[in-house]
Amino acid sequence: MEKFEKLTGIAAPMPLVNIDTDMIIPKVFLKSIARTGFGKNLFDEMRFNRDGSEIPDFVLNKPQYRKTEILVAGDNFGCGSSREHAPWAIADFGIKCVVSTSFADIFFNNCFKNGILPIVLPQEQVDLLMADAEKGENARMTVDLEAQEITTSDGDVISFEVDAFKKHCLLEGLDDIGLTMEKKSSIDAFEAQASQARPWV
Repeated sequence: MEKFEKLTGIAAPMPLVNIDTDMIIPKVFLKSIARTGFGKNLFDEMRFNRDGSEIPDFVLNKPQYRKTEILVAGDNFGCGSSREHAPWAIADFGIKCVVSTSFADIFFNNCFKNGILPIVLPQEQVDLLMADAEKGENARMTVDLEAQEITTSDGDVISFEVDAFKKHCLLEGLDDIGLTMEKKSSIDAFEAQASQARPWV
């Protein structure tokens, strides 16, 4: 998993509330367990007409937001079914940070496991970031995970909280497999000892 340390990028405003995982990646696309290839179908029913053409008014179809790396969203983001494909699609599209007033618990935890930083802030601070994101391509925000700060395009600084263990995992680029591999020498030593003690196993 790629490390998340400091990100400066374009932020897209998506003030809709209760964006569920089926809106993020519709169930019709859940045909693979690979983590890649889902970005093209992110928010599919909001991004595309039935004939496959783009819906021009959808925020991620607008030229200034096509390279969005930060999403400023409405309340209760990621609710609905607990599909891990939702953060896979977000990450594959190139979004590395989502800011909202609240997230569904399973989606929130799955974000950290897939290199995405979900940030919970009070409504007034989300409103400030939403307004900044609405300025378009030139309004680039900086998210500093080490300092736990977001800096707007105008220089306003907003502090955020993050679990210390989850922060460590993102800073070091450790998913569940990476955390296990940190203990590889201990695992190898245990297996060697177990093999000697019970050679018949």
